[in-house]
Amino acid sequence: MAVDAVDSASRTHDPVVTTPYGAVRGRYEDGIAVFRGIPYAAPPFGARRFLPPVPPEPWDGVRDAGEFGPTPPKPPYSEAFARLLADPVVPGDDCLNLNVWTPEPGPGTRLPVLVWIHGGALTRGSSAVPVYDGQAFARDGVVLVSINYRLGVEGYGLFPDAPPNAGLRDQLAALEWVRESIARFGGDPDRVTVFGESAGAISIGALLASPRAQGLFRRAVLQSGPPEASERDKVRRMVRRMATRLKVPATARAFAAVDRALLLRTQADVARLGSPVLGGPAFGIVVDGDLVPRHPMEALLAGGAPDVELLLGWTSEEYRLWLAPGGLLERVDRLGPVALAGAMARCRCGHEVPRGYRAIHPGAGTADLVGQMVTDHLLRVPLHRLADARPPRTPAYVYEFAWPSHVPGLGACHALELGFVFDTVEVPQAAQLAGPGAPQELADAMHSAWVRFAVEGDPGWQAWDASHPVRIFGAGPPHTVLGPRDRELALWDAEPGRPGAPLSSPESTPSTRPRRPRRVMAVRRSSWPPRPPRAGGGRSLP
Repeated sequence: MAVDAVDSASRTHDPVVTTPYGAVRGRYEDGIAVFRGIPYAAPPFGARRFLPPVPPEPWDGVRDAGEFGPTPPKPPYSEAFARLLADPVVPGDDCLNLNVWTPEPGPGTRLPVLVWIHGGALTRGSSAVPVYDGQAFARDGVVLVSINYRLGVEGYGLFPDAPPNAGLRDQLAALEWVRESIARFGGDPDRVTVFGESAGAISIGALLASPRAQGLFRRAVLQSGPPEASERDKVRRMVRRMATRLKVPATARAFAAVDRALLLRTQADVARLGSPVLGGPAFGIVVDGDLVPRHPMEALLAGGAPDVELLLGWTSEEYRLWLAPGGLLERVDRLGPVALAGAMARCRCGHEVPRGYRAIHPGAGTADLVGQMVTDHLLRVPLHRLADARPPRTPAYVYEFAWPSHVPGLGACHALELGFVFDTVEVPQAAQLAGPGAPQELADAMHSAWVRFAVEGDPGWQAWDASHPVRIFGAGPPHTVLGPRDRELALWDAEPGRPGAPLSSPESTPSTRPRRPRRVMAVRRSSWPPRPPRAGGGRSLP
């Protein structure tokens, strides 16, 4: 859906919009009004360090919003990942800012709104990544908002003298700004869809389950990230390890006195051994009794956010982003049984699960088996169960991105779908991950599905039901497959520590965890890797 451009005479001057804190001047770019670096909260430093966000100081006159604002403090990617993932740095303290792309600023337009929450393991990323340009969404009649939030120890450190989840509280403050201000930019505050990938999707899972976020958005898209919470002890260990290296107490007050660059280097050193597939130390959202009163998955399986429509999905080979750079795929293959034993420990499963995966995918190497097992355990099973738990009046839609990157070894890896969702596959930074020649027709299909979901609540395929329809975005036209992952996911139903149940929640017990009905399925052999049209052996729909 495209919005007709307003008359050219009105676009001879830069657009100016008045927010609750002061006026901002944006730019017209290809007929779209773009505002960058608008503060939604005060700089989180000095006396505000490690504390919840507070509103920005109002300003007089018109503030220029032509350039991206400062990005939150973050360490750089390693060399192997920096070749694949862009992560620009904009210096400055005023890092709690957001950007708006709108086809027609003004309170009378009332267009649907998409709010983007970026990923990056809660330690990297920002709204300034070129792949996240909102031009195409605004072109198609949607107001696009992208936000920054505190990362790493600044946003997710767990201290005895500061509230937890500061980065998630930033996201809540940004959504409150959208609720209060977006009508002035042409958006409809009653038609807000939040969407995010990886850590952004995990954040949305927590916001979905948070009573304090209720009413701030109508729809949600979770891309490659389930609702989850980290164990408090795991996050504390990150802080204590940093404190040991820094030779300071593990308190917010002591960390605030450390040079910021040294703090980032220490964080990177402590986190170096961690990996989403292999495990290890990491920052994460924790149950805090306030913003996150209980484990998000537990809350949602018990009926939380019943009126929010969901779009959920993953890529076919998520794990390849973490294992392919630096030669980890080959190393895991060489480890063989040792790697499988590690995966079993990571997934808390018995021998029957890897045996079942081997039977379904007899030609797979150890790295692929380990990667798929861990991906299913951490991601696909929880999202399946979340979709199963939605009330009939509030449908969920599920997708799988199956197009393989032209970069050797990456396959259909984590984050590859982003250039297609934003319709930015021609941006050089998108080609870092996708390689040259990414199919524009696939970007057209995927981007239009996200637009349609934001506008209508229906991305254009069958809603989730007992047949488990999944929309496959891969080689050839998008198509729907019934139960493409059911054989693998059925292997987990018999496991005592079933993934998707909130194992780390202190409130959870075996008697209180909602149980998904057992699906009895035969395990059949199939070729590897699964071909997109019949991924995992599902039934293809026309």
